[in-house]
Amino acid sequence: MKTTRTFPLAAVTKKAERSIKSGHPWVYDAEILSCASDIENGAIVDVFSENKNTYLGTGFYSEKSKIRVRLLTDNANETFSDAFFERRIKYAVEYRKTVMKDDFSCCRLVFGEADGIPGLTVDRYGDILVSQVLSYGTEIRKGIIYAALIKVLSDMGEKISGIYERNDVAIRKLEGLDEYKGWYGNDHPDSTKTTIVENGIKYEVDFENGQKTGFFLDQKYNRAAISHIAAGRNVLDCFTHTGSFALNAARGGANHVTAVDISETALAQARSNADLNGLKDKIDFVCADVFDLLSGGTDKKYDFIILDPPAFTKSRKTVGNAERGYKEINYRAMTLLPRGGYLATCSCSHFMKEEIFEKMLHDAAHDAKVQLKQVEQRRQSPDHPILWNVPETDYLKFYIFQVI
Repeated sequence: MKTTRTFPLAAVTKKAERSIKSGHPWVYDAEILSCASDIENGAIVDVFSENKNTYLGTGFYSEKSKIRVRLLTDNANETFSDAFFERRIKYAVEYRKTVMKDDFSCCRLVFGEADGIPGLTVDRYGDILVSQVLSYGTEIRKGIIYAALIKVLSDMGEKISGIYERNDVAIRKLEGLDEYKGWYGNDHPDSTKTTIVENGIKYEVDFENGQKTGFFLDQKYNRAAISHIAAGRNVLDCFTHTGSFALNAARGGANHVTAVDISETALAQARSNADLNGLKDKIDFVCADVFDLLSGGTDKKYDFIILDPPAFTKSRKTVGNAERGYKEINYRAMTLLPRGGYLATCSCSHFMKEEIFEKMLHDAAHDAKVQLKQVEQRRQSPDHPILWNVPETDYLKFYIFQVI
């Protein structure tokens, strides 16, 4: 350690020390043994071992969150100037430029801890950036971060017309932050809707009122994967939301697509998207409970069923209930499909671990008296990178099977 430390110090348990040394960036409140009493919320703190002899890293302190410290680096010589955050942003954006190529104009630019900027999500929809901040330390430095984003993109020749903040999520209260949504700064377009193109399909994105930041970008290539399988088939797209899987199936040459969701508001947007792409005659939109429909609420025959449900669990405590829910819809889909039909199924919950999800699929297939021939297994698109030492970044599981 070459520099004189000026940051407040927090000593942590041996358990936290092991976790940090393995590469995980979070320190929980129960793992703090001692720290200065006057640390400001969002301040930068040094984390040391239990005996205070070993420097472990430096990060944002959050006085109200169970995640008490979110580490930024283990470089003891870092000063955390504006240049530090610009460097982090540049790494993140250049990574997307490399891995997303032609899809760089519509992708996730920043994925929180996976990009070394805790609690920050930034999605790009053409010339609009939509952000969400879930960390107090990041919140009080967001001006620096947003300026870095504009600069880095501008240096690449990419024009940004505005930044919209979707900070209207309850989890911000756990950080002591207010909930709100709106434009950041005074320079921005009048409309909070924009049109994007993904896999050759146009979508109207309502980034003010849509779920999350307005669109689910993480399934981009999974949607493309079902397209060629859908050719000539009768497709049932369950939990269609704004119609993305249904549209990819229809554009891929499906004989017909039935798109189901319980939200009429979502279906209205899905119908609009179908009309935007000239596909409305190939898709029926049905407002129904998917569980009811799969349990006998349809007399139509399908040979390709897509299950893209919302997260059935957002904590370890409810994994058991979630597993039963996933099994029910997968079992019902398997019994509805003819031999040789196809099933695409997924989970977007980090807590529904791969081994639990796969066991559920085995059990559902056993009960349905079918076998699953795996076509492929996929994850989230690479603009949502999985950092192997941070399991929370690995959340989306996606499978395509032939049912025999």
